[in-house]
Amino acid sequence: MRRGESRALVLTGDAGIGKTALLDHVVASAHDVRVLRAVGVQSEMELPFAALHQLCAPILDRLDQLPKPQRTALETVFGLSHGEAPDPFLVGLAVLGLVAEVAAERPLLCVVDDAQWLDQASAQAVGFVARRLQAESVALLFGARGTVRDLRGLPELEVHGLGPDDARALLTSEVTFRSDGRVLDQIVAETQGNPLALLELPRGLTASELATGFGAIGHDSLTGRIEETFRERFAALPSDSQLFALIAAAEPVGDAALVWAAAGRLGVPSSAATAAETDHLVSMTERVIFRHPLARSAIYHAASAAARRKVHLTLAEVSDQDVNAERRAWHLAAAATGPDEAVAAELERCAGRARARGGLVAAAAFLQRALELTPEPGVRANRALAAAEAHLHAGAFDVALRMLAAAESARLDDLQRAKLNLLRGQIAFSSGATSTAPQLLLAAARKLEPLDVELARETYLNAWGAARFADRAGAGDLPEISRAVVQFGAPPGPPRAMDHLLDGLTLLVTSGRAAAASDLRQATDMFAREDATIAWGWMAVTAPFLLWDDDGARAICSRQIQIVRDTGALEQLPFYLAALSVVVARSGDLAAAEALGAEGAEVRDATGTSLVAYGPLYVASLRGTDEARAMIEATLSRATEQGQGLAASIGHWASAVLHNGHGRYEEALAEARLASPDPLDLHPSAWALPELIEAAVRTGRPADAQEGLDRLTRTTAPAATQFARGVEARACALLSAGSTAEKYYLQAIDCFSRAGLRVELGRSHLLYGEWLRRENRRVDGRSQLRAAHALLSAIGMEAFAERARRELAATGETVRKRVRVENPTELTPQERQIAELASSGLTNADIGERLFISARTVEWHLRKVFAKLVISSRKDLRTALGDR
Repeated sequence: MRRGESRALVLTGDAGIGKTALLDHVVASAHDVRVLRAVGVQSEMELPFAALHQLCAPILDRLDQLPKPQRTALETVFGLSHGEAPDPFLVGLAVLGLVAEVAAERPLLCVVDDAQWLDQASAQAVGFVARRLQAESVALLFGARGTVRDLRGLPELEVHGLGPDDARALLTSEVTFRSDGRVLDQIVAETQGNPLALLELPRGLTASELATGFGAIGHDSLTGRIEETFRERFAALPSDSQLFALIAAAEPVGDAALVWAAAGRLGVPSSAATAAETDHLVSMTERVIFRHPLARSAIYHAASAAARRKVHLTLAEVSDQDVNAERRAWHLAAAATGPDEAVAAELERCAGRARARGGLVAAAAFLQRALELTPEPGVRANRALAAAEAHLHAGAFDVALRMLAAAESARLDDLQRAKLNLLRGQIAFSSGATSTAPQLLLAAARKLEPLDVELARETYLNAWGAARFADRAGAGDLPEISRAVVQFGAPPGPPRAMDHLLDGLTLLVTSGRAAAASDLRQATDMFAREDATIAWGWMAVTAPFLLWDDDGARAICSRQIQIVRDTGALEQLPFYLAALSVVVARSGDLAAAEALGAEGAEVRDATGTSLVAYGPLYVASLRGTDEARAMIEATLSRATEQGQGLAASIGHWASAVLHNGHGRYEEALAEARLASPDPLDLHPSAWALPELIEAAVRTGRPADAQEGLDRLTRTTAPAATQFARGVEARACALLSAGSTAEKYYLQAIDCFSRAGLRVELGRSHLLYGEWLRRENRRVDGRSQLRAAHALLSAIGMEAFAERARRELAATGETVRKRVRVENPTELTPQERQIAELASSGLTNADIGERLFISARTVEWHLRKVFAKLVISSRKDLRTALGDR
């Protein structure tokens, strides 16, 4: 397998189609390869990291070779130590590092069967690893019945049934008497060549049925017929063997010692296992192994409810409460005949332990089962709310709503009712129902006002953010939410950063930008000094962006990126990387912005967030490449589909930049109008106004340009930053004449130069040079156009640089048109990012942790970087990168 090719494969197909046989064949054929195996178990799906522990248990002796944060993460989720719940993506990175270390000695094959029954935490981790294998000598093989959400996107191979000849040969090997060939052909056709069906169905049919064909069964109920054959074989076992097989089926992890212990307590002799093994239903070695998962399911459901409860109770009694507390609680719950507060309380405690290990899905399942067993109505309400919140965080929105419905059926006090409304609003926002979320959150905030002031204000901020996210026009719910905050009043104690942000946003809507500026500045300063992660993601950089303060935005993003990396709270990382990439791009370092965009893409893939990658979108629009148009169209399509007004504004803003770069001013004007319908001119609406003004002037629409300038000035005047002054001055220049225009152009150039905003500086030189040429001041114009062409070319803004070249040609100066030639020694964005991180002193392990790849993949990339840069060591990186 060549590097760069996928090192994972998912075998899919119906039950009994032969996936396990193929996996076994691969394992048997793998020579000089270490093999790790795990099997998903349906009854174990609620136990966090159960399958991952199966897979990794044989190599946990290598944990000490991992960086401390990764080692601690695995020790926590596997119950080897206590600590805070690690971020699930840190767990995935730790598993990637662990298998990479093992594979350094000998190639490693990881085989996971019945992946459709993996617990979600394990599925996330192995899916994470499968997508990031690059240079490691590791391959992952999965067997799954249908699509597994966390394995989507991996290469798949669908396993089909045997061909007619092979299927008939297999069938006749099981039929020991002469049969009508037409009947056999019918069975082959109806089973569609399913090997397990061909082997098992004859066992459940009499000779008469096989001879006449009346026992054949259609494919739609094939799985049920196979299970029926297993049930019939189970029913034919002696009673002791039936009980033994039921104990094995009820124990989800195949713990042979626990099965033997439960059998002993129930008086089942060890000889009882022999009959079950003889009939090839279940075998006992170090683990309990069923002939097929359908056999386990058939045996379990063939037993009476009373028999199952008896077995679960016995398994709970023989389970160690300290070592297997969660499994013991689950058995107790399965043994319960009705409401039982003692068992419900134990399940609630297990939910807390599961949450501490990062098992959000398991915590939700424990709380839901605890709710079902809770007899007292008041306690039921609290547990229903807790279960709803757990399912929300686990991404199970439909189940979360059912838990809220259960809570509503109880008698709720005011605080419980307010929390129910808050959860309903959060579920609506998280599930994509962005149009209903603001009003739900607003209602929750109002109910929380007399009960919990801090939570009420946080909920108002969430409502404001949800309204902004959905409604790009800036109207809609924002005025109502802002008026409610004003009526609520100021916080009772010293205001927090989020209080200043909320008050600033509220004043912006109710009283205008000038009134809001002070609170927004204080929010920016405080957020930049925060020592903890900010819970409001993109809202945190709203304050500096409203103030045209890229320095403040850079400070907040840089601080928060470091904190979330240190703490592992990666769900916030994409927001800050996206915002920082815009700031870095405006400073003129498009390569660094692209590197941040590449890192953001890795995190978005890892976390599954649907955040629009507006940093890469902006960079592509500045470069003016064909790729930008495709990216913009994809963004607008997704924004429309998901009802994300903010994302749509970002797409139209980027499109306006792209068209202005190419001199397509009519198109730029249309896109800028679509990007700035917001009467409040929040970002990116405010960012689109300079594009609108430039395009309106160039298309002979001075009234539209003046209206845009009036709106722009309302945003820049209260900000009073160099960025704001420069943007306003350049816009005034476009609408002025004579010495007044020249004064404004020079002022803009000075402001952007002081602010280090090289993108805006280059565009200002270009516009000034174009104006000078039209004033017939060709010599002066050439000077500005040369500066623009040199700067824009150096930055990589090819479309804008071509505009400058054409203008220079119009003055009579010849400038060779730049032709982009593919350079085999040019670093890819990821290679440049890795090189820059290495040059800053980070180790391979540090870089791998930041970029969600293994240290060995970092080493592989660095070898390619060294070859392209013609250097031999890390100490040469800084000089080589500077030369480029």
